[in-house]
Amino acid sequence: MTSEAEAGAVSRPHEGAVVVVTGAGRGIGAAIARAFAAEGAHVVVNDLDADAAEAVAREIDGLAVPGDAAGEAGVATLVSEARGRFGEIDVFCANAGIGTVGGPEAAEELWAQSWDVNVMAHVRAARALLPGWLERGRGRFVSTVSAAGLLTMLGTAPYSVTKHAALAFAEWLAATYQHRGIQVHALCPQGVRTRMLDDTGTAGDLLLTPTAIEPEQVAQTVLEALRENRFLILPHPEVGGFYAARAADPQRWLSGMNKIQQQIDAAASQP
Repeated sequence: MTSEAEAGAVSRPHEGAVVVVTGAGRGIGAAIARAFAAEGAHVVVNDLDADAAEAVAREIDGLAVPGDAAGEAGVATLVSEARGRFGEIDVFCANAGIGTVGGPEAAEELWAQSWDVNVMAHVRAARALLPGWLERGRGRFVSTVSAAGLLTMLGTAPYSVTKHAALAFAEWLAATYQHRGIQVHALCPQGVRTRMLDDTGTAGDLLLTPTAIEPEQVAQTVLEALRENRFLILPHPEVGGFYAARAADPQRWLSGMNKIQQQIDAAASQP
C-alpha cells in the first residue's frame, strides 16, 4: 500500500522547490507559475508588465520581480532577488518571448529584439545560474521554444529563426551538462490561446488556431515532462511526427510547407 506521505510526494513533487518563470504575467507563463505553486513550489513571477506580475504573484502567494528578463542587468536582478528570498533556484523557466511578422524585410530593430528576447535571454540566464547549479550538482532549465523551433512558422522569419536558435542552445546545454546534474527541457507547443496567437494573422488562422489549446494544458504537460526527465515537451504530440518527417525528407517537407504558404497567400488576397 502507498502511505499518505508517499502519495503526497507523488502528487506534489515540487513541494518547497524554488521556481522562476519569466513572461509569467499572463498566458503560458502565468499557467506554469500557477501549476508549480499548486504543487507547493516557491514561485518567482517575472514580467515586463509589473501590474500583471504582481497580480499573478498575489494569486499564488509568490514573489513578483518585474523587469526585463532579456537584458543582462535584468537577469542578474531576477536571479539575485529569487536567491535572496528563497535560496538557490531549482527550476528556471525561460518563457518570455516575442513574435513579429515579416521576412528579411522586417526592420533591423525587430530582428535584434527577437534575438535578444528569444535567444540571449536564455544564454544570460544560464550564465547566471550555471555556477551555482554546477557547484551543488543539480538544476533544471526549461526553455520555451515553440514548435516553430522544431519546424518553422510561416509569415514570421524573425520568430522562426530565433526559436531554432533557442532550441539549439537548449540542446547544447543538455549535451554539455547532463552528466553534471543539469536537466534541460525544450517546450515546443503549437497554437496556444494567448495574445501571441491573436497576433499571428492569416498564417496563424490556418496553421495554429484549429488545434490551439489552453495555457493550462501546456503547464500540465510541462510538469509531466519534468517528472519523466524528457527533453522535448510536446503539448501537441503530433509535432513529434512532423519533426521526424522533416528530418527524414526535407525536400518533401519544404514542398508541403510551400503549398501551405500558397494557401496563406490566396487567403490574404481575398477581399
